[in-house]
Amino acid sequence: MTTKEMVYAALFAALISVLALVPPIPLGFIPVPITVQTLGVMIAGAFLGKKISGISLILFLVLVAIGLPVLPGGRAGLSVLVGPTGGYLLSWPIAAFCIGYATEKVWGSLKVWKMIVIHIVFGVLLINVIGAPFMAFITNTSVWAGLVGGVAFLPGDCIKAVIAAIIVWQLKAISPIEARANR
Repeated sequence: MTTKEMVYAALFAALISVLALVPPIPLGFIPVPITVQTLGVMIAGAFLGKKISGISLILFLVLVAIGLPVLPGGRAGLSVLVGPTGGYLLSWPIAAFCIGYATEKVWGSLKVWKMIVIHIVFGVLLINVIGAPFMAFITNTSVWAGLVGGVAFLPGDCIKAVIAAIIVWQLKAISPIEARANR
């Protein structure tokens, strides 16, 4: 891993941490709030590619685990990773890696609509498919109830998917993926 790649990984971990400053929207019927940090996960995956984005999100989870207040409300620690939000958080490196992998595969013919589809499939659906059953397990409810509760995230996450696609499209020329493609 080059120094530049390490810097990108650290910068995106920091970016996702800064997105925690946007106040979360609590939902009364499930214990997981709506946050904008998933926007950062989608941007990281599509901008950095599979390897660097996966490392960046693992770094972010390490920051959470050691107790740095990088989640909304200043939450942190191992207790957060094994609480109701834990499945969503643990899915972020997987989602970023999958977004990066899919983006790298279509990079030569990349269009905004393709990025939106990639973000919806791997950024919205994958995170919810992993996070909702974990939340259901922790809260001792049925998986079906967890998935139904997770539907509340879909409208906002789809908007974030579109925003992330537009941002990455605008930054495509300076992406590490572009640099690797031109070698």
